[in-house]
Amino acid sequence: MTPSIWPVTPDFAAEVGDIDISAPLSDEQLEIVQDAFNTYSVLVFPGQKLTQQQHVDFATLFGPLEQSIGRHRKDAKQRLRTDLADVSNLTADNRIQGANNNQRLFSIGNKLWHTDSSFKFAPARASLLYARSIPPTGGHTQFADMRAAWDALDDGTKSEIEDLVAEHCIRYSRARIGYDSFDENEVANMPAVPQKLVWTHVGSGRKGLYLASHMGKIHGMDDAAGNALIDRLIEHATQRQFVYTHRWRENDLVIWDNRCTMHRGTDFDDMRFPRDVQRATVTDEINSCERAGLPVKDRELVARSS
Repeated sequence: MTPSIWPVTPDFAAEVGDIDISAPLSDEQLEIVQDAFNTYSVLVFPGQKLTQQQHVDFATLFGPLEQSIGRHRKDAKQRLRTDLADVSNLTADNRIQGANNNQRLFSIGNKLWHTDSSFKFAPARASLLYARSIPPTGGHTQFADMRAAWDALDDGTKSEIEDLVAEHCIRYSRARIGYDSFDENEVANMPAVPQKLVWTHVGSGRKGLYLASHMGKIHGMDDAAGNALIDRLIEHATQRQFVYTHRWRENDLVIWDNRCTMHRGTDFDDMRFPRDVQRATVTDEINSCERAGLPVKDRELVARSS
């Protein structure tokens, strides 16, 4: 069957019907889905019933999977295989996490506008989030269109920021919510990395901002000026006209392009209702600075002499 594409807006977010992603896709089906992914950035596949393996099999059609950050966490037993991230509010025995559960406190950072794995040297290309169960109210996911946000900037701002490089680290975003319970192993395995502030999206050829709450510094700027610029750009990029809010249904799978979107989770009564969602994350091939031809050595940007 030929997949049907139902756009939410002319070029951002679409639903995909007439497809069962638990089964292997034909070449024609895959081409239609990948073309839609490059156009709309966020694709919703309703009514999919997936095992962990089927989830992973579909995700690998978009590239190699990264390992979950959960493999570095020693504070709790993991519920899922290591190539799936657990974005639920459940413990390993499927009970709702307590108020002071460390994973729950860490996950509060998901309510900040962010881009998955921008804090990794080779950042995420795509994320595929699958809802096994959802709360009756709340718990939505909002997506911001970074290509449209770039297009809407004035020419002066575009010229000011186009060549800038930011430093991303998971500790920067968690510091924004007051979380600092990282052990030595986690700190050693999650150093700060450079990423371009503006990318040209490979799939569409459109430029877009590359932003996240994981940003903590702008190369060549003092901390105060750099943080002010980060906050100003995130505020601009998350205006209502750039945002799609996904209201989850059980068995929805949503894939989004981390190279040209930001997202965040919204509140729900997480001490009362279970929300069982899992994410596969496809890694990009190289660091964004390398892709832009900037010199990088030992995972750090090399300063050019004047």
